[in-house]
Amino acid sequence: MAKRTRVLGIVLAGGEGKRLSPLTRDRAKPAVSFGCSYRLVDFALSNLVNGGYRRIAVLTQYKSHSLDRHLAQTWRMSPLFDNYVMSVPAQMRLGKRWFEGSADAVYQNLNLLTDEDPDYICIFGADHIYRMDPEQMVEAHIQSGAGVTVAGIRVPRDEASRFGVIEPGPNGRIRSFQEKPQHAPGLPDNPNEVFASMGNYVFSKKFLVEALQDDARDVTSRHDMGGNIVTSLVASGDAAVYDFAVNKVPGATDRDRGYWRDVGTLDSYYDAQMDLISVHPVFNLYNQQWPIHTYSGALPPAKFVFDDDDRRGTAIDSMVGAGVIVSGGTVHRSVVSPGVRVHTRAVVEDSVLMNNVDIGRGAIVRRAIIDKNVRVPPGIKIGVDLERDRERGYTLSHNGVVVIGKGSVLDPETGALQD
Repeated sequence: MAKRTRVLGIVLAGGEGKRLSPLTRDRAKPAVSFGCSYRLVDFALSNLVNGGYRRIAVLTQYKSHSLDRHLAQTWRMSPLFDNYVMSVPAQMRLGKRWFEGSADAVYQNLNLLTDEDPDYICIFGADHIYRMDPEQMVEAHIQSGAGVTVAGIRVPRDEASRFGVIEPGPNGRIRSFQEKPQHAPGLPDNPNEVFASMGNYVFSKKFLVEALQDDARDVTSRHDMGGNIVTSLVASGDAAVYDFAVNKVPGATDRDRGYWRDVGTLDSYYDAQMDLISVHPVFNLYNQQWPIHTYSGALPPAKFVFDDDDRRGTAIDSMVGAGVIVSGGTVHRSVVSPGVRVHTRAVVEDSVLMNNVDIGRGAIVRRAIIDKNVRVPPGIKIGVDLERDRERGYTLSHNGVVVIGKGSVLDPETGALQD
């Protein structure tokens, strides 16, 4: 009887996410809400689980309480078949130090590989929005015979400086791997595109262990999974590229096939949320053949009601979560998370409201991200006068999206942030 291939999933979820502040002020980046009901980490975990890989370690570090709680409440797997999603905090197994990079995070947890003894290891980032069947990538990796396979997505060449860029060589091998190059060569079949690394890797166990051990001995290394570990295997000819465009996910539409977004900045996070709400979404959360799994609590359905002045609550071109009540207010082109209240004559446009936000009577919110448990006082206007918003202490993104952090208290008269 043929030996069954053993695959271990490792999700890197320890980053600070400084560029997403204030959304990451009180939580790890992978725990940030997305699409009403989800957390960012749910996308990587759903892809692994849907692909049949159900032994998964999530490596955590910074401000991990919210993330750990979500994993414990949502991602309970049946131990009957030795399935699990487990949170693995920095344990200081090798001395009194935190993880010093993504590669060091895996190196400090090599005991996971000893315990599980997998043939292959999927190491995925926890903060990207996409659907992918990892089994197809693992099969491609096995066929290649490489030590590591890196998932690459085609992006315009003029965006190369935002990504780690893969230059393909003969037989699917990687010729070079550069971090955010200013002048990257185009692809042989399209000079105007490059392969950007998606931050998803499949390793053969032997190659991963040896590369991590060599990297740990290098005092000059940044201990980065892409910049150091993959680069070392590129140099030895043991790295292959996997073109994300060939990955076929059941139920994908022509419009959202091949969708992938790195939501590392406030603007990219906002743009990805807006991708959800068109009539034909750029990213379709309603694909039941490849669902994104989560748990958002036991809440009643959303409700849209007439207020005392006979104004009807409405939501148009929007995504509205459970437990929301729109009472005589109006919601346009927005993502409204569970437990939100929108009161009489309030207007919410082109915005993201997280759990339990309360929009007071007559308030206006435009092009804004408002984090959990914020109450916008009656009559306050947000996103209407950006200079005034800046004076109030709000965060403004590069593209002028107003961001208010979790639990912020606004002055009932001026809307200014209070200490």
